[in-house]
Amino acid sequence: MKKIATLLLTALMLFSTSFTLTGCLDATISDTQQNASNNVNATMGERMALSSAKNYLRVSAFSRKGLIEQLEFEGYTTEEATYAVNNCGANWKEQAVKSAKNYLKIMPFSKQGLIEQLEFEGYTTEEATYGVEQAYK
Repeated sequence: MKKIATLLLTALMLFSTSFTLTGCLDATISDTQQNASNNVNATMGERMALSSAKNYLRVSAFSRKGLIEQLEFEGYTTEEATYAVNNCGANWKEQAVKSAKNYLKIMPFSKQGLIEQLEFEGYTTEEATYGVEQAYK
């Protein structure tokens, strides 16, 4: 059930997100240039991972753990992915709220079931609980 819900949510977010390819590319170039000047001590891999992390967060909600795993899947090292996640400016509790709301848009969940789903996605118990409480308001 959890993997099916994850696949459904991913599909929903991909289809419901409206942005142009040009806008996305412009944002990537802009982020890369900004990151290069703001993070002079960061390696090129870290800067690219940071740009990727910000792009992912524009189109979907991620847990800290989930975003690291996604970046590693893309080929970034653990160090590059961790650097990106530590510097992307995400509020993980707010990411949990977005995830919880997205799940509730596509299928019903009990509070406990949704907390468990968010934990499965990599949110901490505190983040998942916060996200569900806010989504249920």
